[in-house]
Amino acid sequence: MDAPASQEESSLGELFGRLSDDARAYASAEAKLYQAIARRRLSRARAGAVALVASALLANAALIVLLVGVSLELALHVGPALAGLIVAVVVGLLAYLLVRYGAGKIGALSGDAEERAALRAGESLP
Repeated sequence: MDAPASQEESSLGELFGRLSDDARAYASAEAKLYQAIARRRLSRARAGAVALVASALLANAALIVLLVGVSLELALHVGPALAGLIVAVVVGLLAYLLVRYGAGKIGALSGDAEERAALRAGESLP
C-alpha cells in the first residue's frame, strides 16, 4: 500500500506547483477586482471634478468682473460698478452651486452602498 518515494515526491511537487499557480491566479484576480473598483469610482467622480474646475473658472471670472466694475466706478464715479457687482454676484452664485454639486459627485470616490454590499458578499464566499 505504501507508494514508492519518487511518486510521493512528484505528487508533492505537483501539489506545490498547483498551489503556486492558484496563488498567482488569486492575486491577479484580486488586483483586477481593485482596478475595476478604482475605475468605477473614478468614472463616477469625473463629472464632479469637471464641475469643480468649471466653478473655479467661474469664480475667477466673477473676481475679474468685480475688479473691472470697481475700476470703472473709480474712473467714472457712476453706475458701471453696480452693474459689475450684479454680474459678479450672479456668477459667484453659479460658482457656489457648481461647487456644491461637484463636491457631492466627488463623494462617489468612497463608493456607494451597492458597491460595499457587493464587496461584503464577495468576502463572505468560501
